[in-house]
Amino acid sequence: MSGNTSGRRLGCVLLAALLLLLCAGYGKGNDAPPQDDTAFDGKTVPMNRPTEVELQGSAAELGVILRGAPGLLPDGLQPLSPVQYTVTDPQNTRGLSTAKISHSHGPASGGQPHHTVVAFQKTFDRFGALTLDQKSAGKVLYLTFDCGYEYENLSSRILDTLKEKGVPAAFFCTLDHINSQPELIARMIREGHIVGNHSKTHPSFAEISRTQMKDEIEATENVLRRDFGYCAKFFRFPAGEYNESALDLVQSLGYRSVFWSVAYNDWDVNAQQGKDAALQTVIDRLHDGAVILLHAVSRDNADALGDIIDTARGLGYEFRALSDYPG
Repeated sequence: MSGNTSGRRLGCVLLAALLLLLCAGYGKGNDAPPQDDTAFDGKTVPMNRPTEVELQGSAAELGVILRGAPGLLPDGLQPLSPVQYTVTDPQNTRGLSTAKISHSHGPASGGQPHHTVVAFQKTFDRFGALTLDQKSAGKVLYLTFDCGYEYENLSSRILDTLKEKGVPAAFFCTLDHINSQPELIARMIREGHIVGNHSKTHPSFAEISRTQMKDEIEATENVLRRDFGYCAKFFRFPAGEYNESALDLVQSLGYRSVFWSVAYNDWDVNAQQGKDAALQTVIDRLHDGAVILLHAVSRDNADALGDIIDTARGLGYEFRALSDYPG
């Protein structure tokens, strides 16, 4: 009887130990990052990364920023897995308007946004888009740059000023710019700025299909994921051209469309008007909740940026990141 009891006790102990080992192994397997590699665009990407949540659809939170685990990519991250988005309603059977709209911000004055911007935001609220922050309290500004190519190393000068002043910014980059300037893009990410999606080939989104829109965004996002371990779901329409169907498609991919309420003719590198003109133009058009659009190829902008920041702060404005927008 005593031998049988001892045997049963030993068996229970062994069983408990086995169950403990199995549970420990199960937990480790679930918590550990996947080790399988995946091929993307001819490259083998090591999928040694934390699990991420992909967001798509009407319930998606817009403007999510994803980063890989610490790694050896130029910005110090590991690659994120590529995405393959599904196009909702590819034939636009709901009949969303496809009429081209060119974003018009109108010149703000007297510390007030132009009435066209106010009207646009009423429409944009439905699609989670932003041109004017009417939801944050206080004198809030968002500083954004469009980047299609590099000119005279101006982006580096802009980053130097932003770092000196402690100001966050968003850089909306085309795929060509991302591919041709990897160290610059990595620096933007390392220094805490948002690298937004400005499409693959810079087409008018009012003139292409919903599937083509998806392809333009997906291709750019996947290069950021592969080469930088990074994705920020903020999108700027090339040339500010869009339609209702495009706004809907961008939102369905989990992206927040970002327009602007302050801008000026700064993109022509052969028609620069000088530092003082850039400073005065931007400051004259500031207003609460403004989204400022500048082009990184403008010598005037690079020269005036420090003074723009200091003057705006002197007027009581605060620069915030797009990810702080409560919309």
